[in-house]
Amino acid sequence: MLIERYALSASLIVLGLAAGVSAAKADKLADIQAAGTLKCGTFADVPPFAAPDAQTREMVGFDVDLCTLIAKHLGVKAEITPLSVEARVPEVKLGRVDLTIANLAYTLGRAEQIQFSDPYYLAKEMLAVKASDPGVTKDDFKDKRIASTKGSTSEAAIKMNGSDPLTFQDTGSAFMAVQQNKARGMVANTMTITKLVNQSQTAGVPLKMIETPMLYQPVAIGMMKGEDALLAKVNETLRTMDEAGEINAAWNKWLGPTTEYKMTRTDKVVPLGELKFQPIP
Repeated sequence: MLIERYALSASLIVLGLAAGVSAAKADKLADIQAAGTLKCGTFADVPPFAAPDAQTREMVGFDVDLCTLIAKHLGVKAEITPLSVEARVPEVKLGRVDLTIANLAYTLGRAEQIQFSDPYYLAKEMLAVKASDPGVTKDDFKDKRIASTKGSTSEAAIKMNGSDPLTFQDTGSAFMAVQQNKARGMVANTMTITKLVNQSQTAGVPLKMIETPMLYQPVAIGMMKGEDALLAKVNETLRTMDEAGEINAAWNKWLGPTTEYKMTRTDKVVPLGELKFQPIP
């Protein structure tokens, strides 16, 4: 009896260890394909990347289209989960979404928590100042007070330039700080600065955008660390979409020359190591 009990216990231990090994080798890509659904975390309300449609209330935007396209290439359906800015990394890290597609810039801190796909565009933090300002490059604004949103990569760009950040909870307040002479200029991503500069020509004091970017930021897709198969498939899919013109088509729809942002995408999907940029901590 003792031998039989020992044999049974040993068998259970072996089975338990095998189950543990199996769980440790869980494959997120296989799970996605088995479920038939790709769960993407996007912004909750940050147009043109992701926001509820005013009429249908369905999520729409550039990042939503990217998720839909990737899901189509994987042969599954897309499921959009709106996230706050702060939740973009934690939600994918915890496995609540398969991918975070939310204008997610690569930073050293984020890379310690999740892994990134090959970047699909190189975002820029741009500086806007009054049109009458004599400054022409970012170096002209070292030691100057520059406005941005608090805790953003825009604030990091100001600090990295040797300028003095004046932070607010939203870009509208940063814009008003320039209008009211509380700051020499403001920093935000290219889309936001382009929109505000255009608006300023007919409302308030006209602004101009300094051509020299304050900072380059590779924007990529975030996913859980250790999911090598998923990473390889996402990178392969992004390259296929890029070569087929699908990324450019989505870009032109939401950010292109016929939109208020009037931006042309010239970037290509390339490995992060091929890009020259100064990583944000």
